[in-house]
Amino acid sequence: MDEPLIERMRSYGETIFAEMTRLATETESVNLGQGFPDTDGPRSLLEGANRYVLEGVNQYPPGPGRPELREAVARYRKRHHGIELDPETQVYVTVGATGALAASLLSLVERGDEVLVFEPMYDSYAALISLAGGVRRTVPLRRDEATGRFTLDPGELRSAVGPRTRVMIVNTPHNPTGAVFDADELEEIAKVCRENDLIAVTDEVYEFLTFDGLPHVPLATLPGMAERTLSISSVGKTLAVTGWKTGWVMGPEPLVRAARTVNQFLTFSANGAYQLAIADALETEENWILDQRDALQRKRDRLAEGLVEAGFDVRPCEGTYFLMADIRPLGFSDCEELARALPSEAGVAAVPASAFYDHEEEGAHLLRFAFCKRDEVLDEALVRLRRWHVGRS
Repeated sequence: MDEPLIERMRSYGETIFAEMTRLATETESVNLGQGFPDTDGPRSLLEGANRYVLEGVNQYPPGPGRPELREAVARYRKRHHGIELDPETQVYVTVGATGALAASLLSLVERGDEVLVFEPMYDSYAALISLAGGVRRTVPLRRDEATGRFTLDPGELRSAVGPRTRVMIVNTPHNPTGAVFDADELEEIAKVCRENDLIAVTDEVYEFLTFDGLPHVPLATLPGMAERTLSISSVGKTLAVTGWKTGWVMGPEPLVRAARTVNQFLTFSANGAYQLAIADALETEENWILDQRDALQRKRDRLAEGLVEAGFDVRPCEGTYFLMADIRPLGFSDCEELARALPSEAGVAAVPASAFYDHEEEGAHLLRFAFCKRDEVLDEALVRLRRWHVGRS
């Protein structure tokens, strides 16, 4: 039999996250590659899910999501960002943010339409654009020499737009760079969308994980953007239950309806008991969410300091779970080679940043480390990396 996989997906094999996790397991390494916490969310959330399961919330919920969760999402969006949403028509529950992205792109992108995405990019973006039959156009985020943070060039953004461009994916806070787009960057993005009649699909799953007092500003709050922005978030990062895979789409009714039309034939609905527990927690666990943010900021600093001691050049991180570290001060130039060697040589796993690029050479000198781990796990990883570094000297 010939290759059964459709042609546009043949370039996608095992994800780098699965590969590095497997290497970490085989070598008994500390896994700072895959971005999930090693502690659970608030106790009330977990007990709530258990209670609702035992109370019989185990059958299909309404396709658009439980009204309790849609109403809670609308309330927090208003409370934190001043955005008014009708929970009946402008909030739609999905199986995680990835499910929301899939439904959004499959509903908005015709074959041959171009989708703008900033690189480095979360790996599912490329695959979902291919599934939709779209054409990927990348805009680089590069190191600002003055601040060290990753930023966009307005000229490169504008030049990436063509007559077939239809959608722009905007991820802020940004995985993997840790950048939080500032007011000037967001305005440049908004201008390009308005002037070229583009739809913005925003991935905001790290919206509550910004550091050093930096705000998360939804693109939908900028002038002329509410009517053309489909916003996505989820419980996974907000309440540290990534395995629950419960997310939501928010925005104007026509765009939400488009995603809903497609998603009803993909997953139809998400776990109803989880939805009710999440709805409760969004109302009652705001202090926990703030405490998590502060704890992650301390973990960021802990890991950054240790990585510098181990010889890396660490880039600024303004949000998310991740630090980007330059390997060139250690004498390396190929992040994939080093990432595959570190588990056996140092007992630590990270992710090569080239996996997040179409232009792999742009990220060949960077590794991504996750700091959403217990302090003792981070400390053990740093002990191992320092020992490895000294052993090479």
